[in-house]
Amino acid sequence: MKLDTILQIIYPLDEDYLNKAQERLDSLAIPRGSLGRLMDLGKQYAAICQDLMPTVRKKRIFTFAADHGVAEEGVSAFPREVTRQMVFNFIRGGAGINVLARHVGAEVLVVDIGVDYEFSALDGLVIRKIARGTRNMTKEPAMTRDEALKAIQVGIDLAREAARDGVDIIGTGDMGIGNTTPSSAIIAAVSGLHPAEVTSRGTGISAEALQAKIETITKALSLHNHVGDDPIDVLAKVGGFEIAGIAGLIIGAAAEKIPVVVDGFISTAGALIAYEMNRVIGQYLIAAHLSVEKGHKIMLEHMGLQPLFNLNLRLGEGTGAALGISLVEAGVRILTEMLTFDEADVTEGECE
Repeated sequence: MKLDTILQIIYPLDEDYLNKAQERLDSLAIPRGSLGRLMDLGKQYAAICQDLMPTVRKKRIFTFAADHGVAEEGVSAFPREVTRQMVFNFIRGGAGINVLARHVGAEVLVVDIGVDYEFSALDGLVIRKIARGTRNMTKEPAMTRDEALKAIQVGIDLAREAARDGVDIIGTGDMGIGNTTPSSAIIAAVSGLHPAEVTSRGTGISAEALQAKIETITKALSLHNHVGDDPIDVLAKVGGFEIAGIAGLIIGAAAEKIPVVVDGFISTAGALIAYEMNRVIGQYLIAAHLSVEKGHKIMLEHMGLQPLFNLNLRLGEGTGAALGISLVEAGVRILTEMLTFDEADVTEGECE
């Protein structure tokens, strides 16, 4: 199914499901609303799935990996080859995302959508490469519009495959040296804010390198001076393949009525592109955490999303999404497993 068609079949959450889920939550044998946002998560999940007694059995985190031409501008503390090295680490199960995914019982699929390396077939690696990295956005568009659309389609296809596999919830993740730079460029383009207002140190660069990073983004946005009105144009000119893949995954998941827990700054850049294509998509998203990247807060506010927690995370990979999935599951269990006042034979007034 093509992008335009899919965007047209993503509808607002059904008020009937929201209201009925809220009625059940209000009848639980606890003071009304006393489990706070966990209850909201259960309600949102039920409305997305259109099931008032849903389950969270099969959890899948997609970690999209890609390289970036802008890395040659020295915007990261790490060299470009770390992207492929980390892909191998993911496959070995030794990275942060692997540890936290095991902790919450989630599967990790690593997607090579644009790594500057030719991988052989490996268990847990999905090869959907568009190109071996983007181009340097300070000199030319990071990708062609056709490449951006192909990368979005990769994500859509993966969401549809997840639906066929019976996946109940999806988490987003990323890997790509230099990818906080295109993420900052995207929110600067969408919001109209100066790059200095949305750019942080990423992998931990020095103050001098941060200033150079800001200047790099400013230069790129100046080169592409009409960027901002069309989200696909923004993505193509200053984005990344993994960001495009995440955008497509989110679009596809919304169409398939699968809740998506969004990780940090780079994942949220992908979510922002999807949201700008159809703002109803925001209702299908759960923001896991607030990154230390200052542009992340602006992205979330732009989409009206409130993060579940703030643990000063800035790793990416899907680590925050894994922890977020555990909270969503807790919310669903509250909705479906707790007893109501009548079921527990508890007098309602005694718990007010």
